Amino acid sequence: MKRYESWGRYPQAKPTRVVTIKGRSDQLPQSEHGESMLAFAQGRSYGDTCLNDGGILLDTALLSGIISFDKERGVLRCEAGTTLAKILDLIVPHGWFLPVAPGTKHVSVGGAIAHDVHGKNHHRVGTFGRYVKQLEVLRSSGERLVCSSSQNAELFRATIAGMGLTGLITWAEFQLQPIDGPNIAVERLPFSSFDEFYSLAASSDQHYEYTVAWLDAVSGGRNTGRGIFTRGNTTKDDASPTKRTEGLRLRRMPVDAPSFILNRLTVKAMQALYYRAQSQQAAREVLHYEPFLFPLDAIENWNRIYGRRGFLQYQCVVPFDERQAIEEILSRINRSGLTAVLAVLKTFGDMKSPGMLSFPQPGITLAVDFPNQGERTLRLLDQLDEVTVAARGAVYPAKDARMSAKSFQKYFPDWKSFAGYVDPKFSSSFWRRVTANNTPCAP
Repeated sequence: MKRYESWGRYPQAKPTRVVTIKGRSDQLPQSEHGESMLAFAQGRSYGDTCLNDGGILLDTALLSGIISFDKERGVLRCEAGTTLAKILDLIVPHGWFLPVAPGTKHVSVGGAIAHDVHGKNHHRVGTFGRYVKQLEVLRSSGERLVCSSSQNAELFRATIAGMGLTGLITWAEFQLQPIDGPNIAVERLPFSSFDEFYSLAASSDQHYEYTVAWLDAVSGGRNTGRGIFTRGNTTKDDASPTKRTEGLRLRRMPVDAPSFILNRLTVKAMQALYYRAQSQQAAREVLHYEPFLFPLDAIENWNRIYGRRGFLQYQCVVPFDERQAIEEILSRINRSGLTAVLAVLKTFGDMKSPGMLSFPQPGITLAVDFPNQGERTLRLLDQLDEVTVAARGAVYPAKDARMSAKSFQKYFPDWKSFAGYVDPKFSSSFWRRVTANNTPCAP
């Protein structure tokens, strides 16, 4: 049975009912008791932007048809529930690739637009929303609006990074990028300090399509700031690439792990082993794009590693001139005694998104995963918000399950303008939390 929960499994929410949308010509359901509605496809958002406690969920997983694929121009139109995995299977053999790929291919196109996803190539290409040519939004009034940069342009801007609140995206058309093949020439470089990371990022962003760093966030002391910097370029080289992710799908989490497994001691030991192994591994190799771009997809149901209580991710971005904020955040995490299981560090470029509430801005982004330990975890993340707010940064709504209305409204000062485009019958647990009865009336 399909679970209508977020990937982080926190917070829990219960919709009043679930309505399956089977085709783009379907109408929206009638709201019998004044419930709001919200689309739900794959549930890969980490927090509650995909949840609608006490409201209607529109299951769009079956809204997954390919409408057209122009193999000459690299333009694809599909229904909004289509996953990136399905699209990749179609386009890669024809020499095309997604312009932007997030950390998992099991995301719907509608979800990618609604959260304006970014990837390891943001410094070169920006966000997914920059490549959307047009889309259709079905409003609760029954009106169907085709939106683009020149038609219903403001609704288009609100829908990109609009968290599904402007209505139901039924289909979208976007530009692909050409590739020579499915492989990526990858280089791994260990670094021992934040300064080394910043230096590697500055030089690599100029010459590499993809850059990202794994950060040891628990060792502390003389190992503070160490990690593995990974960079890569697509290549024609097809010599013995690492097998596809599907070949590794036997690795899965069949049950929820006991909560005691991910404690600070075990994670510290695992991260030390990982750092040593990666430092000693061949510095250069050719990989198929799947293990490089979607490493966690190799473990089916990997979120079960965190147990039934789930996990919370804190992903923030701060401007380059506030980079000390990243170090302060890591320092606060270490002082808290809580376990940072996974930490990823990278830089964002200056490619501006059309989305009103798009998260990326030029600067440094840090994403850290924590097992959910209730109030202790929530308290720490509130303290990290203090640092991010002071640094003029922002926290990513797609990964959030707890930021306050006050923090959200500082991170996204255009939220009031955006709120004017929210469909009056669409809402989410996230939106109600971050507007806290302060939502402006629609114009």
